[in-house]
Amino acid sequence: MINTDAQLAEIVPLFEAVDRVAVDTEADSLHCYFEKLCLLQLSFGGSDYLVDPLAALDLAPLSSALADKELVLQGADFDLRLLKRAMDFTATRVFDTVVAARLLGIRAFSLAALVERYFGIKLTKGSQKANWAQRPLSPHMEEYAMNDTRYLLPLAEKLEAELKEKGRFEWFQQSCQRGLAQTAVQRVRDEEEAWRITGSGTLSPRASAILRALWQWRDREAQAADRPSFHILQNHLLVQAAVGFDSGHTPEFRHLTPRRRRGFIEAAAGAMQLPESEWPARRRRLGVRPTQEMERAAENLRRKRDVIAEELGLEPSFIAPKATVESIAADQTQSETLLVPWQRGLLEV
Repeated sequence: MINTDAQLAEIVPLFEAVDRVAVDTEADSLHCYFEKLCLLQLSFGGSDYLVDPLAALDLAPLSSALADKELVLQGADFDLRLLKRAMDFTATRVFDTVVAARLLGIRAFSLAALVERYFGIKLTKGSQKANWAQRPLSPHMEEYAMNDTRYLLPLAEKLEAELKEKGRFEWFQQSCQRGLAQTAVQRVRDEEEAWRITGSGTLSPRASAILRALWQWRDREAQAADRPSFHILQNHLLVQAAVGFDSGHTPEFRHLTPRRRRGFIEAAAGAMQLPESEWPARRRRLGVRPTQEMERAAENLRRKRDVIAEELGLEPSFIAPKATVESIAADQTQSETLLVPWQRGLLEV
């Protein structure tokens, strides 16, 4: 485990000899409200490394060393967003093994499935939900973490060879570049809509107001305790509580502390006193109501996509998801932003 600046300084010069670096991250989103980078796994030059960001390391030299490398990742989006937030790192080139596998028509594209498929090795399981902020890490957790990058470089070589053999490597590069561009767009939570959790769509307007207040109460509690929201109260219980309050029944929820229970009841009481004008409006479906012509166009495009997918051995949704098909059927100019060139070429849109 690299947990000092001196140790990090020893490996930084080693990056000069390589072009590709396998990268993975571990965060503590299952244990904290404010997600943080807890572990950085690197494999290159025949060696595997674990870097401890919680050890107050200066990660700037590592960011500089990785800046011009091609990063090999298994599902790049989460890791790249986390690296951007944690160490202000922006990748310039990526090789996403999930994208590569899907372009080859591989349906089982988890890392464990790909490692077993290409190397006949079964990876150990059991640390996906571990608390990566704990120190020291157990030997099992360290082994699990190292396995996340240990096989990525040879896996990338095999996938690249197959992509080139099938004439799909350019498609792959286009998809990776699109993915890279998407991670550069910062996601911002819509505070006015965030409370609309599963089950909220069937609530009455008054119950929706109660749910919104309860969700906001829970969010404040989770932030104050630095715990995931579901540790305070799970979503389905929030919906259940909103329905109960709306019908005149105060939920028990005895597992809440007296202080939290008071805040919980006060939040609901405040919502029940709101005038109708302040109740949340029902969510309206965005977009234009499809005409018969648009529906026919969408159906024709879906059929065309499915035939092409069958011929190429690809998942239809990987060529164009349902929502994308419908958007293009409504407005064909949308294809420029919703699809990459290889997808547009196949669908001729």
